[in-house]
Amino acid sequence: MKYNYKKLAVKKKTTKRKTTTKKKAAPKKKSTKSKAKKPAFGGYAISFAGRKETAEQIFGKKPIAPSEMTKKIWAFVKSKSLSNR
Repeated sequence: MKYNYKKLAVKKKTTKRKTTTKKKAAPKKKSTKSKAKKPAFGGYAISFAGRKETAEQIFGKKPIAPSEMTKKIWAFVKSKSLSNR
């Protein structure tokens, strides 16, 4: 193999980098509240514990759109009084 040494010897231009000073991170605040028990988002709490119904019994056997699933779930929750409202 023949190398063209003239092309290899060309120096690349270097640019000077600006040195920036890093700021110290502020100390984290300690939270006083306990994160163990957080209320449900939106204020709704729904419990399906102890239910024997299957998804097929709630939605039916035919394929349905996600919007219809949502409507049927809420109709089921309201009819069985599963929410906290």
